[in-house]
Amino acid sequence: MKRNRLRIIFTSGLSLVIAASAYLYFWFSVPVGSGPAGPIVSGKIFAQLWTNRPVLFVGLGDSVTAGFGARKGYSYFDQLVQNPTNEFQGMKGICLGKVFPKFAFTNLAISGSTSIELLQKELPHLVRTDSNTIGIVVITTGGNDLIHNYGRTPPREEAMYGATLDEAKPWIGDFEQRIELMIQQIESRFPGGCEIYLANIYDPTDGVGDTTRARLPAWKDVEAILNAYNDVISCSARKHPDVHVVDIRAAFLGHGIHCTQFWRANYNWHDPHYWFYDNLEDPNERGYDAMRRLFLIQIAKSFNQSP
Repeated sequence: MKRNRLRIIFTSGLSLVIAASAYLYFWFSVPVGSGPAGPIVSGKIFAQLWTNRPVLFVGLGDSVTAGFGARKGYSYFDQLVQNPTNEFQGMKGICLGKVFPKFAFTNLAISGSTSIELLQKELPHLVRTDSNTIGIVVITTGGNDLIHNYGRTPPREEAMYGATLDEAKPWIGDFEQRIELMIQQIESRFPGGCEIYLANIYDPTDGVGDTTRARLPAWKDVEAILNAYNDVISCSARKHPDVHVVDIRAAFLGHGIHCTQFWRANYNWHDPHYWFYDNLEDPNERGYDAMRRLFLIQIAKSFNQSP
């Protein structure tokens, strides 16, 4: 009897430990993983030059393009320019500097900037090029419009956290106008033509919208407003042949705060790991790796390069 009681106590205790460990893992753990992240990029299309014309590569937008949270050389912008030290075997020699022999670059992105500040503080520094130069412009913007000031202040334009969809509709309309003006101003700087790559806005909640789990105030309409902003970005690409959406939202689903929860619709069985930095706003280095691959694939398509 005593032995049976000890066995029951031991089994019950072990079960509680396993249950507690599972709970902590599935609800609080965000393992980062290691190794390459994101889609495979064909090395064949980077084995030859794409053009002999001069190319100016430009970064605009917020901290994602500025590379916050990444070591120097490991942001998505830096990795597009040239391969980082200790590059993954499958990505060696796959960068824009490899295919454009007359290649210059400048990153004008400012961490923390909103879409209004992109127009006011970044675009004035983008110089007009000569008619022989091609522009390649990568942009991440709009995310800070949504998340500032994290519910600490009443919702307003450029800091709409906590807004209802009805409150946000005028601001969404203003965002659409700003994107249009942004495109026009970029195009005016490149009389020889340009290609603009506009990333949409990812969702660290993996489509669930439970901001409280990220230790932020509840926000009932967050998914609706996020989707509306992304609709504006998609619409801009449909209106302008030289504007291309880079769908980081879809790629990052399953790599946010629910990355371990296999029962979720967006669970990623191939790579169930967290692609965000400690601040939840920016990618970690695996996230930046995935982003540079998404941009490379889209840029290659625009320059009529296919595997």
